[in-house]
This record gives sequence, structure tokens and C-alpha cells, in this order.
Amino acid sequence: MQTEMQTQPSPATEGRYARCLENSRRIRWDIDRDVIRGRTFDFSGHFLPDGLSMVNRLPFLNAADARLLSQIQGRTYANIFGLVERWINAKVLELSREHWLGDQVALEALVGFSQEELKHQELFRRIERMITAGMPSGYSAVGNANDVASLVLGKSTWAVLALTCHIELFTQVHYLESIQPDGSLSPLFKDVFLFHWKEESQHAILDELEWTRCDARLTPAERDRAVDDFIALVGAVDGLIQAQAAADVTYFRTLAAGPFRSEQVTALEEGVLRAYRWQYIVSGAQHPRFLKLLTGMITPAQTERVMKALAPIMA
Repeated sequence: MQTEMQTQPSPATEGRYARCLENSRRIRWDIDRDVIRGRTFDFSGHFLPDGLSMVNRLPFLNAADARLLSQIQGRTYANIFGLVERWINAKVLELSREHWLGDQVALEALVGFSQEELKHQELFRRIERMITAGMPSGYSAVGNANDVASLVLGKSTWAVLALTCHIELFTQVHYLESIQPDGSLSPLFKDVFLFHWKEESQHAILDELEWTRCDARLTPAERDRAVDDFIALVGAVDGLIQAQAAADVTYFRTLAAGPFRSEQVTALEEGVLRAYRWQYIVSGAQHPRFLKLLTGMITPAQTERVMKALAPIMA
């Protein structure tokens, strides 16, 4: 079975693994030396830009409360990345096994990918400790990383890679279109996602290579089941972010100037959930590269199933 899993890459594919490896070596960074650099978080600025937090859609918030909600969302943003990278790293290590006796460049690229994901997890643990020191108690992170990873890894590799590719593509969009251009953000928070983006840009390419490699081995029936697995994983992500959005609004209300009228509380709850669905699902599902990859692998009927499942989230 192991020999069946090992396929010889085409010259073009082999070259893409090699370029990812070369870029990874060139941009390699250290948490203390390059990212934190002895700094602490500046709580006088926003953490997430309006394009991600959507706090500008809540006009009843004063400037201080809008900034606070951005910081709470930014804290969750870092924690969610730390959580998803637990399963991503486990899957990457599993996939690397398929290259043990094959393409050694691909193997080295995936091993490097794993090392970077471990570094990212440590970075986000550090960030959470630093933010905890600067914010009042009461914040709650929903979801245990190991429990979530176990749920995700119980699905087909095709579905896990589809979800992972989707996540690492939206990471690029978030940084380049929203975080990088915003000069009002906390400088340290902004740098965390600058350095994260540098390595995730290589990971997104490796995700694509491994996803298409996996897809090439599936029978039509296996792919059809994998589509159902992917739909289930998106639903699980939505359930997680619904719970986190509710927890974050509760925490925000304990700290904000308030009090808020009932309709404003409803607007807060709906607004934060809308922002989280945009951040973690919609911005990836609408990414042109993701859509091209996905629809190139599945049938029109399967595409319709995926779009029907996404419709309530994207509404």
C-alpha cells in the first residue's frame, strides 16, 4: 500500500516543491529576534482592521469600545490560528511519510512546513500570554486544540486538505488586503501577521500540491464521500465560531462603556458572528484560487452541494 501512495512528481510539480523549499530557507524567522523584539502590545491601537473586525458597521460604539472589540477579535484571531495549526501540522507529518522513499525535495519541504507550523503554534501561545497580561480577566477561548484536531483528522485527507488550503489562502488575503495597509494597528500585532504571512504563502502552495496529488488517487465514489466530509468540516468550523462569537460578545459587554439597548446587543451578536464567518469561512470560500482548485476536482452536482451548504453562512 505504501508503494502505491508514492507517486513520481512531474518536473513542473517537482520544481514547485523546490521553489517552496528555497523560499522557506530565505525568509526563515525567529520569534524573539524578528517578531517580538522585546516589545509588548500597544493597547492604544486596534488589533484587527475594520475590513476583518467589521466594527465600523456598529455605529453605536464609541471609539474606545470599537477599539476594545477589535482587540478582543484580534485575540481570538490569533487563538484560532494556533488551534487550526495543530491539525495542519499533524496532517503534514502524515503526508510526509508518502515521500520517505520518493521525492526527497518534497519530503524536505513538508518537514520544513511542519517545523514552521510548530513555531507558529508557539508564537500564538506567546501572544495569548502577552495579551492576557494586558487585558482584564474573563476572556474564554472556545474549543480545545486537540479535540478539534481529532475531529478534523477523522475526516478524509482530501477534505482536510481542502479545508487547510482554504484557510491558508484566506490568510494571504487578510494580510495583504486588510492588515498590511492599515497604519492604525498595534505595531506588534501587525508584525505577528507579517511574519506569519511570509511562511503561510509557501504553505498555501504546498497545500495545493498535496491536495491535487491526493485527488489524483481517488475513485469517483471516494471523492463524493470526501465532498461530504468537507461540507461537514465547514459546518464544524461554523459551529466553533458561533460559540466563540457569543463568548467574545459576552466578554466585551463586561468591559465596554455600555450599557447597550436590546437591539444594540442583537446587532453586536450578529455583527461579530458576521465578521467571524467572513474571516474564517467566506473570505476563503470566495478566493478565486480556491474556487478554481475545488471546481476543477469535483462535478457540477458536487459543486452545487457545497454551495448549498455554504449559502446560509455566506448570506
